[in-house]
Amino acid sequence: VCIHRVRSCSGIRFIKSKYVCVFDKSALKFSHQQRLFRTSAVSCGQIVQFKLSDIGEGITEVTVKEWYIKEGDSVSQFDSICEVQSDKASVTITSRYDGIIRKLHYNLDEIAYVGKPLVDIEIDASKGVSPEEDVVETPPMSHEEHTHQEIKGHKTLATPAVRRLAMENNIKLSEVVGTGKDNRILKEDILNYLAKQTGAILPPSPKAEIIPPLPKSETVPAAPKDRAHKIPVPVSRPIVFSGKDKTEPITGFQKAMVKTMSAALKIPHFGYCDEIDLTQLVQLREELKPLAQIRGVKLSFMPFFIKAASLGLLQYPILNASLDESCQNVTYKASHNIGVAMDTEQGLIVPNVKNVQVSSVFEIASELNRLQSLGSAGQLGTNDLSGGTFTLSNIGTIGGTYAKPVILPPEVAIGALGKIQVLPRFNGKGEVFKAQIMNVSWSADHRIIDGATMARFSNLWKSYLENPASMLLDLK
Repeated sequence: VCIHRVRSCSGIRFIKSKYVCVFDKSALKFSHQQRLFRTSAVSCGQIVQFKLSDIGEGITEVTVKEWYIKEGDSVSQFDSICEVQSDKASVTITSRYDGIIRKLHYNLDEIAYVGKPLVDIEIDASKGVSPEEDVVETPPMSHEEHTHQEIKGHKTLATPAVRRLAMENNIKLSEVVGTGKDNRILKEDILNYLAKQTGAILPPSPKAEIIPPLPKSETVPAAPKDRAHKIPVPVSRPIVFSGKDKTEPITGFQKAMVKTMSAALKIPHFGYCDEIDLTQLVQLREELKPLAQIRGVKLSFMPFFIKAASLGLLQYPILNASLDESCQNVTYKASHNIGVAMDTEQGLIVPNVKNVQVSSVFEIASELNRLQSLGSAGQLGTNDLSGGTFTLSNIGTIGGTYAKPVILPPEVAIGALGKIQVLPRFNGKGEVFKAQIMNVSWSADHRIIDGATMARFSNLWKSYLENPASMLLDLK
């Protein structure tokens, strides 16, 4: 029915209309009798509170590191809202709704808590979203956040964002191994699968694209590079000395270090040190570097160290085990997930290379490149930082020769690698020759590992590195 003219009286009558209808005049207000007006649809949005869901690993609080939206911005489902950092990883939070951001509940560097509102979003009331679902405490993963796909008789669990990422990269979920609860496929699983297939990753993040180190840095001589590290880099702004004490809360990866090192105090450590002659390995790497660069991978010494450690762990599986809290059971890990300690702007982090026992040296190098790029950008996921079974820490990149590494529970062994030095040594004929020497420092859990076992493992690892061609006999 179209209203042409109305006249205010005891009732309202349609003029020049085929239909006649009477209304109560109190329902409408007019500033003047016999006035034209138009009807328009007014959309009353509904405000819902988007809560921070459980991101796993027992994390209850995170630090808001970056907002990708501001109040008044329009967002769609799966759009990135913010990046948060826990004591284990950095995570990008995406929207569940289409709507307009009305309120940000936290400022940058503030602590956000799981289950508490993160942002307020105004959505279209016609969408029928019940406000109760954001008021009542919900499980870590609500039902509508998961989609189930029937594949060969079993269900594959994945969030819509993960399914979209898989679809954009033409990845079948049936081919991806889920590492989440109930074998749920996580974003990190898709990225790891993509890295192994292509050797490159394009994370769906608003951050700038990660650019790997330029190959030309390899041509810089070692000596000038070492001296450059010793020269303090001037800061861009003058340091202001206030003369006052400053107290800051422990957050992020530093908080994880506090928990891990506190747990490590319960472990009786013992150390074992040795030196390795890497002369042949240095020559082999120089020959293989150009081939790796053609494939787009930077080849360092670490992939050889990691692969040699994995070959040694096959012979001494007790070093790739874990001990339960009651010290009654030992679990021998089937996978060799070897962690690599990295010094980043966020602090010390230890991502790990998964399934080294079935990976080639080139595949390990490719995975290390990925982890180092993500670590430098602060974008390592929970899957990259969890599940380690054995750790190597390369202190030689900074300049040290010996260390006393601390075991990362629940692991039972760790090695610290020193810098490679050119030193004089004697051969079998008593002649002096120039050797490439590296020192290694091992720490092991003396409750289940004795010194003889650690020494035998170290000798085997040493033999693989001093005679790298011998690794060919045991590679699978």
